[in-house]
Amino acid sequence: MTRIGLLSDTHGYLDDAVFKHFANCDEIWHAGDFGTIELVEQLAAFKPLKGVYGNIDGKEIRQTFPEHLRFMCEDLDVWMTHIGGYPEKYSPDVKRTIYTKPPGLFISGHSHILKVIFDKKINCLHLNPGAAGKQGWHKVKTLMKFCVSSKNIHNLEVVELKNNM
Repeated sequence: MTRIGLLSDTHGYLDDAVFKHFANCDEIWHAGDFGTIELVEQLAAFKPLKGVYGNIDGKEIRQTFPEHLRFMCEDLDVWMTHIGGYPEKYSPDVKRTIYTKPPGLFISGHSHILKVIFDKKINCLHLNPGAAGKQGWHKVKTLMKFCVSSKNIHNLEVVELKNNM
């Protein structure tokens, strides 16, 4: 079993509560718009970090992380990208591949809207953890925690961070 902490759209702000909520996680995954390389370094010093760059991320972050990251976690095929859309409304970049080679888990950020949607057409769970930073129109900072065992995702938990926007 692998315990995952998932966040996105920090925009250079890292709430101290992230470290408390992700203390028992094995890895942290960030779905883009880190904001600063210092934030990347803080997360990477805390736990093993996987991520993708977002549309606001500069050269240093884009040299560190890819736009799309496809990898295996346990036996689960995971695809993470910042601007990916969601079932029935995938972005053009994603749409070309997701229907011909679907992952078991598709993660995107960008919208600042927390979503958990199962795409029945391709048997794939879509997660968007919302936004954990202060910038944007969202009213509540959110992140997710979940476990992966073999090909299964379980114990999915949405965490709302104290609203100090």
